[in-house]
Amino acid sequence: MKLPLSRARRRAVMTAAAVVTAGTLFASGAAVAAVTADPHRATGDRTQEVKNAIVGGKAKNVILLIGDGMGDSEITIARNYQYGAGGELPGIDALPLTGQYTTYSVEKSGPRKGLPDYVPDSAATGTAWATGSKTYDNAISVDVDGNPLASILEIAKANGYRTGDVSTAEIQDATPAVQVAHVDARSCYGPDSTTCGDDALVAGGLGSISEQLLNTRADVVLGGGLASFRQTAKAGPWEGQTLLDQAADRGYQVVTDAAGLGTVSAANQSQPLLGLFTDGNFPTRFASTTATVGGANTPVSCTENPDRLDGALSLASLTTKAIDLLSAGSNQAKGGKGFFLQVEGASIDKRDHAADACGQIGETLDLDEAVQVALEYAKKDENTLVIVTADHAHSSQIVDSTPPTSLSTAVTTLEGGVMKISYGTAGAGGSQQHTGSQLRIAGYGPGAANVVGLTDQTDTFGTITGTLGLTLDTASLSKRASVKTPAKASGGESVTVSAKGFAGDRQVTIAFGEQTQTLDVVDGAATASFTVPAGAKSVDVAVTGIQSGVVKTTAVSVRK
Repeated sequence: MKLPLSRARRRAVMTAAAVVTAGTLFASGAAVAAVTADPHRATGDRTQEVKNAIVGGKAKNVILLIGDGMGDSEITIARNYQYGAGGELPGIDALPLTGQYTTYSVEKSGPRKGLPDYVPDSAATGTAWATGSKTYDNAISVDVDGNPLASILEIAKANGYRTGDVSTAEIQDATPAVQVAHVDARSCYGPDSTTCGDDALVAGGLGSISEQLLNTRADVVLGGGLASFRQTAKAGPWEGQTLLDQAADRGYQVVTDAAGLGTVSAANQSQPLLGLFTDGNFPTRFASTTATVGGANTPVSCTENPDRLDGALSLASLTTKAIDLLSAGSNQAKGGKGFFLQVEGASIDKRDHAADACGQIGETLDLDEAVQVALEYAKKDENTLVIVTADHAHSSQIVDSTPPTSLSTAVTTLEGGVMKISYGTAGAGGSQQHTGSQLRIAGYGPGAANVVGLTDQTDTFGTITGTLGLTLDTASLSKRASVKTPAKASGGESVTVSAKGFAGDRQVTIAFGEQTQTLDVVDGAATASFTVPAGAKSVDVAVTGIQSGVVKTTAVSVRK
């Protein structure tokens, strides 16, 4: 059965037919498409063009866009389908400086501990660029021994930059999680998860990914995964409260639909934004297709998914919203700090696993539109580095003929031709495998030249932190912290303890004699009120940075 063309595809076909100047026109059913006679993409000497694209020095902002599972094959499939073999993805293909990077993870234990695991997962690969370190599959920003590794987002936040994390997956999924959490098992989503082990709060750990996300306190977080936030904390200061209630108590603006997102005009450390728009992952752009043995004998066209979210919640729209919020405010004034934003197109991978050709094509196009948003901002700003890459390669392949035994699908392309796509790493009903090939990485703006040639995924960490000029030793950023209290107070009197300068921390514990409170650090500061115990001569006060370990002390003398 041949499915009807989507509105976007009809526009693409009409545009191609209108601009062709030399070629062959032919009919395929009712659709007329154009084939360009000259396939050349490069014209003339491009030396000066490349020179112009190389910008050294520091950037004020970095936008990192990740296509999960977006190998060269997935990019080519989407381009061929939507824009034709001679076409161009207007976002992904527009970045002027391009390289390749390697993506292997490492073995966790045994005689090969620390040696290459040639086919990685999204947790290990995300940890690589987020922390600059290799780790084992399933690990979220911890090393092979389970020790936490600081992420770019955490480091940028400590350095005074605004931060954002956007995904079309559950926000606890591996790629968004690597910037905000540290767990041994990527499935440790919420307090009800049974895989958290010693990472659970009840076991004395840092907590589930959702709980750590609240502690990390990025300025803007947008994605799915609402279901995990309905779970109830089993330990810690918010024990017995749902994570949604906890978020509200801690000053988060929590929104769950397009209307709510539209009302948000500012997001910062005093009122960070937590947008959770689906219980799980976002619905895909295109309705699913099912690859079958012999499936490439019957071409299809992709159709729009009727369950797709409101246009205001598309990946491009969420990227626009995040950039608008992060670029606004006092820290974007002259001499102020900028922002770091990670954006993930998550379901290229998920639909590739499902051997769903149209699903993966639509998600690649969604990411491309988000890249266009980032590039448009960067070109106007002139001080923003944009990097576009993927976490690992995947299994879809463009083939010449219908494979006799493996799963396949055929789709009609812009030119009216047939592109056959094979999935050969699992049978019907199974999950297609990742592959271990190197990946494209492309950049625009200050520092983009650092992606050229062959690098490793871990080098992206250095490219981003170096281009932003970040201090990596975040504990040192709290060394000049201070604590202030009244010099004297009476028994029974309420006094305020004010801590400031704890930039390297996300939370502090304030001890006032036997009383303690754990508080979020907002722009390096935290304030708490305590009651002076009657009969005491003095009260010792200590403020401890939870992440830095820095301790600042003072004392309050009690009047007789």
